[in-house]
Amino acid sequence: MKRDPEVAVIGAGQAGLSGAYFLRKSGLVPVDDFVVLDSAPHPGGAWQFRWPSLTLMTVNGISDLPGMRFAETLDGDVREVRAADAVPRYYAEYERRFGLEVQRPVKVQVVCDRTDDGRLNVETSQGTLSVKGLINATGTWERPFIPFYPGADTFRGRQLHTRDYHTAAEFAGRHTIVVGGGISAVQLIDEISRVTTTTWVTRSEPVFRDEPFTVDVGRKAVALVEDRVRRGLPPGSVVSVTGIPVTPDVRAAQRRGVLNRHPMFERIEPDGVRYPDGTFEAADIIFWCTGFRSSLDHLAPLGLRGPGGGIQMTGQLATQVAKDPRIHLIGYGPSASTIGANRAGRAAVRELLDAIRR
Repeated sequence: MKRDPEVAVIGAGQAGLSGAYFLRKSGLVPVDDFVVLDSAPHPGGAWQFRWPSLTLMTVNGISDLPGMRFAETLDGDVREVRAADAVPRYYAEYERRFGLEVQRPVKVQVVCDRTDDGRLNVETSQGTLSVKGLINATGTWERPFIPFYPGADTFRGRQLHTRDYHTAAEFAGRHTIVVGGGISAVQLIDEISRVTTTTWVTRSEPVFRDEPFTVDVGRKAVALVEDRVRRGLPPGSVVSVTGIPVTPDVRAAQRRGVLNRHPMFERIEPDGVRYPDGTFEAADIIFWCTGFRSSLDHLAPLGLRGPGGGIQMTGQLATQVAKDPRIHLIGYGPSASTIGANRAGRAAVRELLDAIRR
């Protein structure tokens, strides 16, 4: 691994591979003058850790990487194929085809500014690199989010996050309170409610979308998130704009009565939860389907966050850090979707190379 490459890409999921592809395609960076670092043991980004029941039929969507279609790595009727198998296979072939020699497993521990020559030190589990520019594509999988509620540490049952989920069988016979109003929460309630009783709680009333997901709906969601990060605010929830799509499975779950939403509890007690009206509900498991936060702790020494906790972004597709144009965040804000990451990769590479040459 070269110790002083011009550019480092951190992360080899959809966003990182997209950025690496456009770096290679640009022809402006020699093959041996950029490095791709990934903390995962194998190709596939966060997909390699997804739960076994997430198949190509149930997954919310898998986008093609630039220059190579996902379908090229599939054969026949693959609807029941696990996403945790199919997507890593696709990513591995993508890396091979385009000669993206990802260094793994390499954990980036911290990124610091070198004021003497304008470069950045990237300290990793395999040594320190010095770079002129950085594409950060670390995603969110490493930072599961569980909100604080009083009494959480007193609960005698089990608490787990979406990230910890494997199969519905481990919930069998245990009354489960599922927390969260996103697509994953709905999918997992559908699964575990077949083997146990569940209660679904969310902070706000979920919005279900019966109509098809249109280009306009997608643009509205992206525009909302982009506006927030350009103002230095933390990215908002896309689901709050797009709503939860009503698939045949969701409709069936509604008919079974397992998607009857309850308002959020107020506190957690040793054997269950207490609601604002004083009602108590016993529980064996609290299942937090409450999403993730951007995995950016390694950038903390650079002081990129503003007073509100967000990072102000600029550039054509809001991937360039306003405080430091040497750094682009792909997979943050409007580029957090797989489609958004592809579009952002091209623009980020162009803007980054312009910045470090100036």
